[in-house]
Amino acid sequence: MAANPPGPDKNRAAILAELNKEKRRLIQSQSMNNPGASIPLSRPAVNKEFRDQAEQQHIAAQQKAALQHAHAHSSGFFITQDSSFGNLILPVLPRLDPE
Repeated sequence: MAANPPGPDKNRAAILAELNKEKRRLIQSQSMNNPGASIPLSRPAVNKEFRDQAEQQHIAAQQKAALQHAHAHSSGFFITQDSSFGNLILPVLPRLDPE
């Protein structure tokens, strides 16, 4: 085992040690300035559910607007459907029976 790392690694280790010391100092000073900062004000699960619901409503509104625009400006037919590529609406092509 090497007692001292080579030059560049020694510098890197010193810089990382200094950064960790500074990080600990900042965390300590922040917790002393704001003693109640570590207490959560609300439950994260409730906020996540609310965000997810709001996001779903926003996507539904975007899909509806895109669908109305497509039907008004195109002679094709479109449907709303989740897409692997992030498309809000997909064109529907009719299947013709082979004759």
